[in-house]
Amino acid sequence: MNKPVLKKKILPHLIALSISGGLAAYSHAAEPVAAEAQAQAGDAVPAAEANTVEVRGIRERLKRNLAEKRDAGNVIDTVTAEEVGKFPDKNVADSLQRVPGISVDRTWGEGRDIFVRGTDKNLNLTQLNGQAVASGYWWKNDSQSRGFNYDILASELVGSIDVYKSPSADLDEGSIGGLVNVKTRKPFQLKSLVVQASVEATYSELPRKTDPQFSGLLSWTNEQKTFGALLAVSKQKRTMRRDGLENFTDSTKYNIVDQNGAVTPGAYASWGGGSAIFRQDRERTTGNLTLQARPNANTDIALNYMNSDMDMDNSNQNYLWEAGGLADAKGNIQVTNPKFITTSDGTKALVGGTVGPTGGVSFEPIFRQSYVKSEVLDLEGTYDADTWKFHGQAGTTKGSGGSSHDRNFWFVGNTRTTFNISPDTYEVKYLDMSPLDPTKLTLQSARDWIRRMETKENYAQGDLTLDLNGDFFKSIKVGAKFRDTTVQNRRIIGTAGPGSPGWISYSLADLSTGPSPLLSQEAATAGSLTQYAWVDDGLAYSKGFPMYDKAMTYAEAKGEYYKIKEKIYATYLRADFAVGQWRGDFGARVVKTDQTSEAYQDLTGKGNYVLGDVKRSYTDVLPNLNAVYNVSKDLLIRGAISRVMARNTYSDLSASTEVSGTTNAATAGNPLLKPFHANQGEIGAEWYYADASLLSATLFAKKLDTFIYTQTATENVAGVTRSVTRPYNANNGATVNGLEIQWQQAFSSGFGAIVNYTFTDAKTGANAAGRKLNVIGNSRNQANITGFWEKNGYSARLSYNYRSKSYGALDEGGQDVTSAYGQWDASASWDVTPKISLYLTAVNIGNEVIRTNTTDGLPVGVYENGARYSLGLKAKF
Repeated sequence: MNKPVLKKKILPHLIALSISGGLAAYSHAAEPVAAEAQAQAGDAVPAAEANTVEVRGIRERLKRNLAEKRDAGNVIDTVTAEEVGKFPDKNVADSLQRVPGISVDRTWGEGRDIFVRGTDKNLNLTQLNGQAVASGYWWKNDSQSRGFNYDILASELVGSIDVYKSPSADLDEGSIGGLVNVKTRKPFQLKSLVVQASVEATYSELPRKTDPQFSGLLSWTNEQKTFGALLAVSKQKRTMRRDGLENFTDSTKYNIVDQNGAVTPGAYASWGGGSAIFRQDRERTTGNLTLQARPNANTDIALNYMNSDMDMDNSNQNYLWEAGGLADAKGNIQVTNPKFITTSDGTKALVGGTVGPTGGVSFEPIFRQSYVKSEVLDLEGTYDADTWKFHGQAGTTKGSGGSSHDRNFWFVGNTRTTFNISPDTYEVKYLDMSPLDPTKLTLQSARDWIRRMETKENYAQGDLTLDLNGDFFKSIKVGAKFRDTTVQNRRIIGTAGPGSPGWISYSLADLSTGPSPLLSQEAATAGSLTQYAWVDDGLAYSKGFPMYDKAMTYAEAKGEYYKIKEKIYATYLRADFAVGQWRGDFGARVVKTDQTSEAYQDLTGKGNYVLGDVKRSYTDVLPNLNAVYNVSKDLLIRGAISRVMARNTYSDLSASTEVSGTTNAATAGNPLLKPFHANQGEIGAEWYYADASLLSATLFAKKLDTFIYTQTATENVAGVTRSVTRPYNANNGATVNGLEIQWQQAFSSGFGAIVNYTFTDAKTGANAAGRKLNVIGNSRNQANITGFWEKNGYSARLSYNYRSKSYGALDEGGQDVTSAYGQWDASASWDVTPKISLYLTAVNIGNEVIRTNTTDGLPVGVYENGARYSLGLKAKF
């Protein structure tokens, strides 16, 4: 069946030509688009909302961002929607990457987690309207972190985002890099009646699929301006494909026996490696309902409900070679002509040779029914009297993620297999068979994983602000907050194989209709495997899974269950001051944390699990000072000092032991881990030298009291000997010093440029073994360059984002390092009429690939996600 020409050719070319045409129109530029009229004067709003008005166009959005940055007492950056429902990027994390000091994790093709000022994603906090949002992850190997999964958030619902890089006492603790506050809109921030709808088609180049997206917004307020309602809905479908070449590194040590009987004892060996095609059908439905009431001039009450439901069904078919996977019960691996390197810890690692002929090839197709869900219900109220103001907020949020089924087929064949791995090199040759021949592999076993991660938090907060308007003190705020959080993880495992009821030992030919598409052409080297016989989706569901349903036996993986309960009590005092050219705030936050970590413990190593828990409590005092000195009308000096803290990830704090979904190893938590603390300071200058223009530089320094490292030891896990990796606190910490430079210029005739650069020098002390590590998540250099133009309803933007190499966890004697990454994105729009606009976007235009190796040169993975192009139409009334 021929594919529609629109999906295959016309759409991406149309978008690319339109964007390039918009950029070529620079020479015909005139004046920028003016901002939309503000709401009528009678639509009075509190002071906190009076500055949040609808803006339209790139230049007006940038002016709004700079106005908030300039007026703030904190070190802050703001990203604002160009207009209702039109955020600068389709993915919110991708917009954040353009903020100085922020980089994103694009492992799955678009931004999902963020890193701020050289700190790991787990040391940053993201909130929705000033409060927590519970979220989760779908993948078995994803841990429950305190990070925020930006996949759940539709950009059409976002009004603005504030990135706080220095704290105030009334802001929640829990971040060392930065606090991100995502703000949705309220009815009184808009005109009396706003109706908007958009439709969009997105073409993903790698899977060659076009998917729809719809969004709509209705906002209404009554004539008396006492009640309003806003409903926003977004529905998005997206077909993903990610091609990967992988090496499954493993910290287990083996005895490598060559063809002459010579033994290399205690050597690292990867479990194996493979050529993988990952495909995912994402369908996200996000809704946001806000009711707002002003019964009198002093009172404002808002009830906000957000629900995000994301189905993420996917498959991953991986044609494999094995090394550690072929070890016998004594840890011996037979390898002909083995090749080794020596890793940083002095241990040899196997990087080449020939294995087999028994079990020299395996093939694992996995089919998952996955999901991520998040829900927030928040009630907020403010009473603003003449000389004082009370603010209260209470709510609940819950999130979940996982898979209702995670089914695999395990096919095995017999052949001699030669492999060779080195930096960015994944070479394999099956000597006695062709990977395109499905008759050579037979189904040996099957399994199903049912995993669910859950998070729920209830919170309540209240504070009182007294307006002093004295010669020095302008206001005093006192408040308290309570959070009650429960996090839970559990997995049920199903197994089946020969002898199970209804079991059929299919050959791959029984479930295949032909070869896979060519994969990873951007990443492959001459000896890489880029095509093989694979399982047909239809035959998997019509033939394979019905057999599974009869054969599968399920049992709970007790060793992987955990539940963590946290109760956090905070009180805070903030004083705002202004005298002469000085202004700012200072204060302190006192926080008490009670934690209970519950899990099943295998005390005998034989699978006899007993439920137990570990309890602890600690208190932190976190002072801060923010100060701004106005040198002149357009020049200011900004500084801040503070003590901050962040808690460890929930997975690290668990007392459970979780077997890897890839290798023979396992990971375990440590409920006695200490939290992170840092003393930090910054000073910078900001020059607002022209309209919508800025030149600034900020020096920052952070001194952390600890960092987390891992150690691996051999343990009995439910009767099976495995290498188990656990986290520990280092007795010394880390330093993160850096410089942020930002230039923003609005030229005449509609031109403009945004450039920022961040340098981060991050160093750790030594772990218990005396090794110094690179700070996880840090990139020494980051840069963003954007050029834009707008005139008479036309606009275009071209952006480049770059981050230098970044570091990950300890891995097979070294440390993971992801190569430098640079990505081009573009967008263009045309206001066909004052109420209808056409817009286009292009993401990852150059098809940049993601490459990870260890510091010793062992490859880990290289992934190609492909480019995406979108064409949309928006109407508003």
